[in-house]
Amino acid sequence: MPLYLNDEQAMLRDTARDFVAEHAPVKHMRGLRDTNDATGFSRDLWKQFAEMGFTGILIGEDDGGLGLGHVEAGVVLEEIGRNLSPSPFLATAVAAVEALKGTAQAGKYFPGILAGETVAALAIDEAAKFRDSVALKAERSGNGFKLSGRKQFVTHGHVADLIIVAARTAGAADDQDGVTLFAVDKGAVGLTAEAERLADSSLAARLEFDGVEVTADAVIGEVDAGRDPLDRLLRAGRTGAASELLGVGGGAMDMTVDYLKQRKQFGVLIGSFQALQHRAAHLYSEMEVARAATLRAQQMLDSASDRADEAVSVAKAQAGLATMLAVQEGVQMFGGIGMTDEFDIGFYMKRQRVLAEMFGDANFHADKLARNAGY
Repeated sequence: MPLYLNDEQAMLRDTARDFVAEHAPVKHMRGLRDTNDATGFSRDLWKQFAEMGFTGILIGEDDGGLGLGHVEAGVVLEEIGRNLSPSPFLATAVAAVEALKGTAQAGKYFPGILAGETVAALAIDEAAKFRDSVALKAERSGNGFKLSGRKQFVTHGHVADLIIVAARTAGAADDQDGVTLFAVDKGAVGLTAEAERLADSSLAARLEFDGVEVTADAVIGEVDAGRDPLDRLLRAGRTGAASELLGVGGGAMDMTVDYLKQRKQFGVLIGSFQALQHRAAHLYSEMEVARAATLRAQQMLDSASDRADEAVSVAKAQAGLATMLAVQEGVQMFGGIGMTDEFDIGFYMKRQRVLAEMFGDANFHADKLARNAGY
Protein backbone atom coordinates (compact mmCIF):
# COMPACT_ATOMS: atom_id res chain seq x y z
CA MET A 1 0.00 0.00 0.00
CA PRO A 2 2.76 2.62 0.67
CA LEU A 3 3.53 2.77 -3.06
CA TYR A 4 0.05 4.11 -3.72
CA LEU A 5 0.24 7.04 -1.30
CA ASN A 6 2.29 10.20 -0.97
CA ASP A 7 4.04 11.06 2.31
CA GLU A 8 1.12 13.04 3.77
CA GLN A 9 -1.38 10.33 2.89
CA ALA A 10 0.90 7.67 4.35
CA MET A 11 1.08 9.65 7.60
CA LEU A 12 -2.70 9.88 7.69
CA ARG A 13 -2.92 6.13 7.09
CA ASP A 14 -0.57 5.40 9.98
CA THR A 15 -2.51 7.73 12.27
CA ALA A 16 -5.87 6.28 11.28
CA ARG A 17 -4.58 2.70 11.53
CA ASP A 18 -3.31 3.19 15.09
CA PHE A 19 -6.38 5.14 16.21
CA VAL A 20 -9.03 2.79 14.83
CA ALA A 21 -7.18 -0.36 15.90
CA GLU A 22 -6.94 0.98 19.45
CA HIS A 23 -10.39 2.48 19.88
CA ALA A 24 -12.63 0.45 17.55
CA PRO A 25 -11.23 -3.06 16.92
CA VAL A 26 -13.45 -6.03 16.14
CA LYS A 27 -14.13 -6.54 19.85
CA HIS A 28 -15.75 -3.08 19.88
CA MET A 29 -18.26 -4.27 17.29
CA ARG A 30 -18.74 -7.51 19.21
CA GLY A 31 -19.49 -5.54 22.36
CA LEU A 32 -22.19 -3.48 20.65
CA ARG A 33 -23.74 -6.64 19.24
CA ASP A 34 -23.59 -8.65 22.44
CA THR A 35 -25.19 -5.89 24.50
CA ASN A 36 -27.85 -5.40 21.82
CA ASP A 37 -26.86 -1.73 21.62
CA ALA A 38 -29.84 0.25 20.30
CA THR A 39 -27.81 3.00 18.62
CA GLY A 40 -25.54 0.89 16.45
CA PHE A 41 -22.37 2.89 17.06
CA SER A 42 -20.63 4.88 19.78
CA ARG A 43 -21.43 8.60 19.96
CA ASP A 44 -18.34 9.12 22.10
CA LEU A 45 -16.17 7.47 19.46
CA TRP A 46 -17.76 9.67 16.78
CA LYS A 47 -16.65 12.73 18.77
CA GLN A 48 -13.16 11.27 18.97
CA PHE A 49 -13.20 10.93 15.17
CA ALA A 50 -13.96 14.64 15.09
CA GLU A 51 -11.16 15.45 17.51
CA MET A 52 -8.76 13.62 15.20
CA GLY A 53 -10.00 15.79 12.34
CA PHE A 54 -11.38 12.83 10.38
CA THR A 55 -14.93 14.19 10.09
CA GLY A 56 -13.62 17.28 8.26
CA ILE A 57 -11.52 15.53 5.62
CA LEU A 58 -13.89 16.39 2.75
CA ILE A 59 -15.11 19.71 4.15
CA GLY A 60 -13.33 22.72 2.66
CA GLU A 61 -10.99 24.88 4.71
CA ASP A 62 -13.33 27.86 4.29
CA ASP A 63 -15.94 25.85 6.20
CA GLY A 64 -13.53 24.77 8.93
CA GLY A 65 -12.53 21.43 7.47
CA LEU A 66 -9.26 20.00 6.23
CA GLY A 67 -10.03 20.45 2.55
CA LEU A 68 -8.59 17.06 1.57
CA GLY A 69 -9.99 14.57 -0.93
CA HIS A 70 -11.46 11.16 -1.54
CA VAL A 71 -8.05 9.47 -1.44
CA GLU A 72 -7.66 10.66 2.16
CA ALA A 73 -11.24 9.74 3.08
CA GLY A 74 -10.56 6.29 1.62
CA VAL A 75 -7.51 5.89 3.83
CA VAL A 76 -9.69 6.28 6.93
CA LEU A 77 -12.45 4.08 5.52
CA GLU A 78 -10.02 1.26 4.80
CA GLU A 79 -9.02 1.19 8.46
CA ILE A 80 -12.68 1.24 9.48
CA GLY A 81 -13.22 -1.77 7.23
CA ARG A 82 -10.12 -3.58 8.47
CA ASN A 83 -11.43 -3.35 12.04
CA LEU A 84 -15.15 -3.79 11.22
CA SER A 85 -15.75 -0.56 13.15
CA PRO A 86 -19.40 0.55 13.34
CA SER A 87 -19.23 4.23 12.37
CA PRO A 88 -21.31 6.98 10.72
CA PHE A 89 -18.19 8.08 8.81
CA LEU A 90 -19.21 6.80 5.36
CA ALA A 91 -22.76 8.14 5.39
CA THR A 92 -22.03 11.38 7.25
CA ALA A 93 -18.48 12.60 6.60
CA VAL A 94 -18.32 11.30 3.02
CA ALA A 95 -21.67 10.87 1.26
CA ALA A 96 -23.71 13.52 3.09
CA VAL A 97 -20.88 16.06 3.00
CA GLU A 98 -20.56 15.68 -0.76
CA ALA A 99 -24.31 16.15 -1.23
CA LEU A 100 -24.31 19.30 0.91
CA LYS A 101 -21.25 20.96 -0.61
CA GLY A 102 -22.02 24.28 -2.24
CA THR A 103 -25.61 24.33 -0.94
CA ALA A 104 -27.35 26.57 1.55
CA GLN A 105 -27.51 23.69 4.07
CA ALA A 106 -23.72 23.37 4.31
CA GLY A 107 -23.49 26.21 6.81
CA LYS A 108 -26.22 24.64 8.91
CA TYR A 109 -24.92 21.07 9.13
CA PHE A 110 -21.15 21.20 8.60
CA PRO A 111 -20.36 22.61 12.09
CA GLY A 112 -22.14 19.70 13.75
CA ILE A 113 -20.39 17.17 11.53
CA LEU A 114 -17.02 18.79 12.25
CA ALA A 115 -17.74 18.63 15.98
CA GLY A 116 -18.82 14.99 15.88
CA GLU A 117 -22.27 15.95 17.09
CA THR A 118 -24.26 15.45 13.88
CA VAL A 119 -24.93 12.06 12.31
CA ALA A 120 -26.49 11.88 8.84
CA ALA A 121 -28.51 9.08 7.29
CA LEU A 122 -29.22 8.49 3.60
CA ALA A 123 -32.83 7.73 2.71
CA ILE A 124 -32.41 6.69 -0.92
CA ASP A 125 -33.25 2.95 -1.03
CA GLU A 126 -36.82 1.84 -1.70
CA ALA A 127 -36.55 -1.71 -3.09
CA ALA A 128 -34.98 -5.00 -2.05
CA LYS A 129 -32.05 -4.26 -4.38
CA PHE A 130 -30.62 -0.82 -5.10
CA ARG A 131 -32.28 0.92 -8.04
CA ASP A 132 -32.04 4.39 -9.54
CA SER A 133 -35.80 4.90 -9.26
CA VAL A 134 -37.36 7.31 -6.75
CA ALA A 135 -41.04 6.90 -5.89
CA LEU A 136 -41.42 8.67 -2.51
CA LYS A 137 -43.53 11.75 -3.27
CA ALA A 138 -42.90 15.36 -2.32
CA GLU A 139 -45.97 17.50 -2.98
CA ARG A 140 -46.06 21.27 -2.60
CA SER A 141 -47.73 22.38 0.60
CA GLY A 142 -47.83 26.02 1.68
CA ASN A 143 -44.32 27.43 1.38
CA GLY A 144 -42.75 23.98 1.43
CA PHE A 145 -43.43 20.33 0.69
CA LYS A 146 -45.18 17.31 2.15
CA LEU A 147 -43.28 14.01 1.95
CA SER A 148 -45.14 10.72 1.68
CA GLY A 149 -43.74 7.24 1.13
CA ARG A 150 -41.21 4.75 2.43
CA LYS A 151 -37.46 4.21 2.47
CA GLN A 152 -35.48 1.24 3.72
CA PHE A 153 -31.91 0.13 4.51
CA VAL A 154 -31.31 3.57 6.02
CA THR A 155 -28.18 3.04 8.10
CA HIS A 156 -28.52 4.77 11.49
CA GLY A 157 -31.82 6.22 10.26
CA HIS A 158 -33.47 5.66 13.65
CA VAL A 159 -30.97 7.89 15.49
CA ALA A 160 -29.69 10.28 12.80
CA ASP A 161 -29.81 14.03 13.39
CA LEU A 162 -30.10 14.69 9.65
CA ILE A 163 -31.80 12.52 7.04
CA ILE A 164 -31.09 13.21 3.38
CA VAL A 165 -34.15 12.12 1.43
CA ALA A 166 -34.48 11.57 -2.32
CA ALA A 167 -38.07 12.38 -3.32
CA ARG A 168 -40.15 12.59 -6.48
CA THR A 169 -41.43 16.11 -7.24
CA ALA A 170 -42.33 15.46 -10.90
CA GLY A 171 -42.64 12.59 -13.36
CA ALA A 172 -42.64 8.84 -12.84
CA ALA A 173 -40.52 6.75 -10.47
CA ASP A 174 -38.00 5.71 -13.13
CA ASP A 175 -37.54 9.18 -14.65
CA GLN A 176 -34.13 10.77 -14.25
CA ASP A 177 -35.58 14.25 -13.96
CA GLY A 178 -38.09 15.37 -11.37
CA VAL A 179 -36.07 14.26 -8.32
CA THR A 180 -35.47 16.60 -5.40
CA LEU A 181 -33.17 16.07 -2.43
CA PHE A 182 -34.36 17.19 1.02
CA ALA A 183 -32.64 17.67 4.37
CA VAL A 184 -35.03 16.41 7.05
CA ASP A 185 -34.20 16.99 10.70
CA LYS A 186 -34.56 14.41 13.45
CA GLY A 187 -37.98 14.25 15.08
CA ALA A 188 -39.99 15.57 12.12
CA VAL A 189 -43.71 15.11 12.66
CA GLY A 190 -45.06 12.20 10.64
CA LEU A 191 -41.70 10.43 10.37
CA THR A 192 -41.40 7.01 11.99
CA ALA A 193 -38.39 4.70 12.01
CA GLU A 194 -38.21 0.97 12.65
CA ALA A 195 -34.65 -0.25 13.19
CA GLU A 196 -33.60 -3.75 12.16
CA ARG A 197 -30.32 -5.64 12.42
CA LEU A 198 -28.63 -6.55 9.16
CA ALA A 199 -26.49 -9.63 8.54
CA ASP A 200 -23.41 -7.90 9.94
CA SER A 201 -25.21 -6.85 13.16
CA SER A 202 -25.37 -3.20 12.06
CA LEU A 203 -28.64 -1.31 12.40
CA ALA A 204 -30.61 0.08 9.49
CA ALA A 205 -34.09 1.55 9.58
CA ARG A 206 -37.27 1.39 7.59
CA LEU A 207 -38.59 4.95 7.40
CA GLU A 208 -42.23 5.88 6.94
CA PHE A 209 -43.01 9.42 5.77
CA ASP A 210 -46.65 10.16 6.52
CA GLY A 211 -47.14 13.68 5.22
CA VAL A 212 -43.87 14.97 6.69
CA GLU A 213 -43.87 18.73 6.18
CA VAL A 214 -40.65 20.57 5.35
CA THR A 215 -40.03 24.15 4.35
CA ALA A 216 -38.49 25.24 1.05
CA ASP A 217 -35.22 25.72 2.95
CA ALA A 218 -34.97 21.93 3.24
CA VAL A 219 -34.37 21.56 -0.50
CA ILE A 220 -30.76 20.57 -1.24
CA GLY A 221 -29.90 22.29 -4.49
CA GLU A 222 -32.92 23.03 -6.66
CA VAL A 223 -36.41 21.57 -7.01
CA ASP A 224 -36.62 18.89 -9.72
CA ALA A 225 -32.81 19.06 -10.09
CA GLY A 226 -31.87 16.77 -7.23
CA ARG A 227 -30.00 14.32 -9.45
CA ASP A 228 -26.89 16.49 -9.25
CA PRO A 229 -26.46 16.39 -5.44
CA LEU A 230 -27.79 12.81 -5.40
CA ASP A 231 -25.19 11.75 -7.96
CA ARG A 232 -22.47 13.47 -5.92
CA LEU A 233 -23.70 11.56 -2.86
CA LEU A 234 -23.72 8.25 -4.73
CA ARG A 235 -20.30 8.69 -6.32
CA ALA A 236 -18.78 9.54 -2.94
CA GLY A 237 -20.69 6.76 -1.17
CA ARG A 238 -19.77 4.11 -3.73
CA THR A 239 -16.09 5.02 -3.75
CA GLY A 240 -16.09 5.17 0.04
CA ALA A 241 -17.79 1.78 0.26
CA ALA A 242 -15.15 0.39 -2.12
CA SER A 243 -12.46 1.70 0.22
CA GLU A 244 -14.13 0.14 3.23
CA LEU A 245 -14.44 -3.12 1.30
CA LEU A 246 -10.70 -3.03 0.66
CA GLY A 247 -10.21 -2.84 4.42
CA VAL A 248 -12.60 -5.75 5.00
CA GLY A 249 -10.87 -7.84 2.33
CA GLY A 250 -7.41 -6.86 3.50
CA GLY A 251 -8.23 -7.69 7.10
CA ALA A 252 -9.62 -11.08 6.12
CA MET A 253 -6.64 -11.80 3.86
CA ASP A 254 -4.12 -10.89 6.57
CA MET A 255 -5.86 -13.18 9.06
CA THR A 256 -5.90 -16.01 6.55
CA VAL A 257 -2.23 -15.66 5.54
CA ASP A 258 -1.21 -15.56 9.21
CA TYR A 259 -3.20 -18.74 9.79
CA LEU A 260 -1.47 -20.45 6.85
CA LYS A 261 1.87 -19.61 8.48
CA GLN A 262 0.88 -21.05 11.87
CA ARG A 263 -1.47 -24.00 11.29
CA LYS A 264 0.16 -27.38 10.98
CA GLN A 265 -1.29 -30.51 9.46
CA PHE A 266 0.59 -33.80 9.85
CA GLY A 267 3.45 -31.76 11.29
CA VAL A 268 3.73 -29.49 8.26
CA LEU A 269 2.65 -25.83 7.94
CA ILE A 270 -0.35 -25.71 5.62
CA GLY A 271 1.15 -22.57 4.07
CA SER A 272 3.77 -24.80 2.47
CA PHE A 273 1.09 -26.55 0.37
CA GLN A 274 1.39 -25.29 -3.18
CA ALA A 275 -2.34 -25.38 -3.82
CA LEU A 276 -2.97 -22.98 -0.94
CA GLN A 277 -0.06 -20.79 -2.02
CA HIS A 278 -1.63 -20.46 -5.46
CA ARG A 279 -4.96 -19.46 -3.97
CA ALA A 280 -3.34 -16.91 -1.67
CA ALA A 281 -1.40 -15.43 -4.60
CA HIS A 282 -4.58 -15.22 -6.67
CA LEU A 283 -6.37 -13.46 -3.84
CA TYR A 284 -3.53 -10.97 -3.41
CA SER A 285 -3.65 -10.18 -7.13
CA GLU A 286 -7.41 -9.61 -7.11
CA MET A 287 -7.16 -7.33 -4.08
CA GLU A 288 -4.43 -5.27 -5.77
CA VAL A 289 -6.57 -4.86 -8.90
CA ALA A 290 -9.44 -3.67 -6.70
CA ARG A 291 -7.10 -1.29 -4.87
CA ALA A 292 -5.88 0.22 -8.14
CA ALA A 293 -9.45 0.62 -9.41
CA THR A 294 -10.52 2.31 -6.18
CA LEU A 295 -7.56 4.67 -6.14
CA ARG A 296 -8.30 5.65 -9.73
CA ALA A 297 -11.91 6.43 -8.82
CA GLN A 298 -10.78 8.51 -5.85
CA GLN A 299 -8.29 10.47 -7.92
CA MET A 300 -10.83 11.09 -10.69
CA LEU A 301 -13.34 12.39 -8.16
CA ASP A 302 -10.70 14.65 -6.66
CA SER A 303 -9.82 16.02 -10.11
CA ALA A 304 -13.52 16.41 -11.05
CA SER A 305 -13.04 14.24 -14.12
CA ASP A 306 -16.07 13.92 -16.40
CA ARG A 307 -15.40 10.17 -16.52
CA ALA A 308 -15.40 9.71 -12.76
CA ASP A 309 -18.81 8.01 -12.75
CA GLU A 310 -17.47 5.15 -14.87
CA ALA A 311 -14.40 4.71 -12.67
CA VAL A 312 -16.60 4.70 -9.55
CA SER A 313 -18.74 1.85 -10.89
CA VAL A 314 -15.64 -0.18 -11.78
CA ALA A 315 -14.21 0.38 -8.29
CA LYS A 316 -17.41 -0.54 -6.45
CA ALA A 317 -17.91 -3.70 -8.49
CA GLN A 318 -14.26 -4.82 -8.37
CA ALA A 319 -13.90 -4.16 -4.64
CA GLY A 320 -17.07 -6.13 -3.95
CA LEU A 321 -15.92 -9.13 -5.99
CA ALA A 322 -12.34 -9.16 -4.69
CA THR A 323 -13.46 -8.87 -1.08
CA MET A 324 -16.01 -11.63 -1.58
CA LEU A 325 -13.14 -13.85 -2.70
CA ALA A 326 -11.11 -12.78 0.36
CA VAL A 327 -13.80 -13.66 2.89
CA GLN A 328 -14.77 -16.91 1.18
CA GLU A 329 -11.17 -18.08 0.99
CA GLY A 330 -10.69 -17.05 4.59
CA VAL A 331 -13.63 -19.04 5.91
CA GLN A 332 -12.67 -22.07 3.83
CA MET A 333 -8.97 -22.07 4.75
CA PHE A 334 -9.79 -21.67 8.42
CA GLY A 335 -11.95 -24.76 8.06
CA GLY A 336 -14.54 -25.66 10.69
CA ILE A 337 -13.41 -23.02 13.18
CA GLY A 338 -14.02 -20.38 10.53
CA MET A 339 -17.74 -21.02 10.96
CA THR A 340 -17.72 -20.39 14.70
CA ASP A 341 -18.60 -17.15 16.44
CA GLU A 342 -15.38 -17.15 18.45
CA PHE A 343 -13.31 -16.48 15.33
CA ASP A 344 -13.56 -13.10 13.64
CA ILE A 345 -13.35 -14.26 10.02
CA GLY A 346 -17.10 -14.86 9.81
CA PHE A 347 -17.79 -11.24 10.75
CA TYR A 348 -15.70 -10.13 7.78
CA MET A 349 -17.89 -12.22 5.48
CA LYS A 350 -21.06 -10.69 6.91
CA ARG A 351 -19.76 -7.13 6.58
CA GLN A 352 -18.72 -7.80 2.99
CA ARG A 353 -22.24 -8.90 2.14
CA VAL A 354 -23.75 -5.65 3.43
CA LEU A 355 -21.17 -3.33 1.87
CA ALA A 356 -21.33 -5.13 -1.47
CA GLU A 357 -25.07 -4.44 -1.68
CA MET A 358 -24.78 -0.81 -0.56
CA PHE A 359 -25.26 1.73 -3.38
CA GLY A 360 -25.57 -1.10 -5.92
CA ASP A 361 -23.84 -4.48 -6.15
CA ALA A 362 -21.42 -5.73 -8.83
CA ASN A 363 -24.26 -6.79 -11.14
CA PHE A 364 -25.90 -3.37 -10.87
CA HIS A 365 -22.67 -1.60 -11.81
CA ALA A 366 -21.83 -4.02 -14.62
CA ASP A 367 -25.26 -3.34 -16.09
CA LYS A 368 -24.82 0.40 -15.58
CA LEU A 369 -21.48 0.38 -17.40
CA ALA A 370 -22.90 -1.69 -20.25
CA ARG A 371 -25.91 0.59 -20.71
CA ASN A 372 -23.74 3.69 -20.68
CA ALA A 373 -21.54 2.09 -23.34
CA GLY A 374 -24.57 1.53 -25.57
CA TYR A 375 -25.10 -2.19 -25.05
